[in-house]
Amino acid sequence: MYDYVIVGAGSAGCVLANRLTEDAKTTVLLLEAGEPDRMKAIHIPAAFSKLLKTQYDWAYYTEKQPHLNNRELYWPRGKVLGGSSSLNAMIYIRGNRYDYDRWHKLGNEGWSFSEVLPYFKKAENQERGASEYYGRGGPLNIADLRYINPLSRAFVDACVEVGLPQNRDFNGVQQDGAGFYQVTQKNGTRHSTATAYLKPILHRSNLTIQTNAQVIRIHFEGTRVRGLTYLQKGKTYPIEIAKEVILSSGAVNSPQLLMLSGIGSAEHLNALGIPVVVDLPGVGQNLQDHLAVPVLYECTKPISLANARTTQNLLNYLLFRKGPLTSNVGEAGGFIKTTPDLFAPNLQLLFAPVYYVDHGFTQPEGHGFTIGATLLHPKSNGSITLRSSNPLESPMIQPNYLASDADLKILVEGVKLARQIARARAFDSVRGEELHPSSKVQQDEEIGAFIRNKAETLYHPVGTCKMGNDLMSVVNDQLEVYGVQGLRVVDASIMPFIVGGNTNAPTIAIAEKAADLIKSDSGSKWGQ
Repeated sequence: MYDYVIVGAGSAGCVLANRLTEDAKTTVLLLEAGEPDRMKAIHIPAAFSKLLKTQYDWAYYTEKQPHLNNRELYWPRGKVLGGSSSLNAMIYIRGNRYDYDRWHKLGNEGWSFSEVLPYFKKAENQERGASEYYGRGGPLNIADLRYINPLSRAFVDACVEVGLPQNRDFNGVQQDGAGFYQVTQKNGTRHSTATAYLKPILHRSNLTIQTNAQVIRIHFEGTRVRGLTYLQKGKTYPIEIAKEVILSSGAVNSPQLLMLSGIGSAEHLNALGIPVVVDLPGVGQNLQDHLAVPVLYECTKPISLANARTTQNLLNYLLFRKGPLTSNVGEAGGFIKTTPDLFAPNLQLLFAPVYYVDHGFTQPEGHGFTIGATLLHPKSNGSITLRSSNPLESPMIQPNYLASDADLKILVEGVKLARQIARARAFDSVRGEELHPSSKVQQDEEIGAFIRNKAETLYHPVGTCKMGNDLMSVVNDQLEVYGVQGLRVVDASIMPFIVGGNTNAPTIAIAEKAADLIKSDSGSKWGQ
């Protein structure tokens, strides 16, 4: 019997495993459905697209998207130690302070920006040094890029030309502007939560890790969690718990497991023959994601990352951890308010000094660059629901992208801005033809049609186990699931609103805060 069982060794689960086992008397079982992170490509930053649709990826697909010409969109999610932090582009962004203050205004005590900032700082080893906004000495290494492609420098110069302020630190005083991203890397290699939080504590005798272990059901005695069952190599293993089960499986798998275990909409569960433990209609609802559209240009000089995998560059990486293979591909970007009355930016730009379309699977010949326009605060939202009571069947993912016309209008403005930046003087010596959408596409309606054909996820699903106190909330501000005892959700699914930026850093901070909440409750609830 373990005190705590953590389901999912991803961006949140690795943090929790580290923090909860700091007390040698606390026993923790960490269960991961995927494999250990031994593949070399996981740790070489520029190689992340090679991990997609491999054994390290759940490789989900959405339902047909009615507002994206009925396309089924591919959704990569990490199925490996470190979860999606072992597959992502390593961009370190917190979002805007407005995001967390908005959570707090919903009645979530302790979740304002000033209250969450200490947990970001606790996690961080900021190579630039400690400051009002950053921590030093934490497990997660935050670094400047070791390599910056000349096209990325041209992008930042072009942004300044068109009137965007240059911003050296998107996580500092203000988010607005253009600049280079910092990354979760250390010495030129990926610094996932598995590397940062898990590997340094493998010696702890109070931590047990099981990989290739997929949890298929949580067990209750009344409304009290008593344990769970996981599947490993064709065999099932029941586990009893003394204190809590903590779901850290992400915005797809956490609500899926809740519903499989009888927590969700009674109508939905009854239709599938799943006994209802708690009628909680918000489970799987409130799905939000960042939708991105790529604007592609030819590059007239052979300076893009298309040449990154040469023998010379590989040797430079292997010997010195330097050169193009340390690139995170999305080297530069920006945050923009499309109208001046907004509290925070509603558009993010991501610049790749290479063609990046169709998740990297489609590679136009030659050299090019990509400016991705991303919708930060979608009005459209969707759901995760079960196809059946079979825990091994993928759930139905319905993000409902662009259900709101307001979302499409912002992305149209994003494409226009990307074009304006690409036409700036800074790109004059390298700019070739516009490939996507192409110079023939000029009217707003034509740009909108292009977006419906080409927009893809930016890999940031959140919100499906919403934190709050309304009828559609799933967890309270202590991240405890309503209606049951001994069960929490700690991952990106608890976000009531998606943050304005990449979601990995916020997920790590959520887990850091949750660890303190759990430790505090442990003393009061269990008499320790």
